[in-house]
Amino acid sequence: MENIRVFNPEESYSAEDFKDGIVLLIDKPLTWSSFDVVNKIRILFRIHLGIRKIKVGHAGTLDPLATGLLILCTGKATKQIPLFTGMDKEYVAHVKFGATRPSYDLETEIDEEHDCSHVSEAQIKEVLKDFLGKQLQTPPLFSAIKVNGQRAYEHARKGKDVVMSQREIEIHEAELISFNESEAVIRILCSKGTYIRSFAHDLGKSLNTGAYLSGLVRTASGSFRNEKAISPQEFEEKLKTISSV
Repeated sequence: MENIRVFNPEESYSAEDFKDGIVLLIDKPLTWSSFDVVNKIRILFRIHLGIRKIKVGHAGTLDPLATGLLILCTGKATKQIPLFTGMDKEYVAHVKFGATRPSYDLETEIDEEHDCSHVSEAQIKEVLKDFLGKQLQTPPLFSAIKVNGQRAYEHARKGKDVVMSQREIEIHEAELISFNESEAVIRILCSKGTYIRSFAHDLGKSLNTGAYLSGLVRTASGSFRNEKAISPQEFEEKLKTISSV
């Protein structure tokens, strides 16, 4: 990791620097897919630095309805992507109780409503203890995991029933930050491959109600924190200063 160069808005860079390999900490905008961000950065390199061909890849997908830290690697640094994908991740999740959605988040409409009047702050704190440690988690049907050669979400949108294989994950910390009426805000520190949408869905089951993810921010990946991340627009402004030199 000591040879990896992380982008600093206060430093100067050339086109060759990005080809040699730079790690970008991007604050992913809401509704953007991870590929949207990668594609945007490629376009910015072409427009402002005249780089026609450069490798750009992300180190861990964020759903379109999630925001926060998305690590991108450019040029030769793309070889280091597995180092970043393997890091533990930290999230702040908003979990809404009283209903379920097929996608486990706001992407799809509510399919079932449940009474959640019995859910309390004390109950949530107690149940969260059961989610700590290594466990098998079932990914959402609305996910990019391939099943029989197709993405699971493609099967889901066609109304096909697909059995999702469980995966081993580990949740290191799950802290209730706040609980207001029917929505909880929870900080989660977990291993790679953890689906926070599944966490929200399973939390609802454990509390004898329904639940879905109503908001998600990735706040950290390993030692890299979202406070150090910049938006694609801020990165473009920096590239403009480079191209004008």
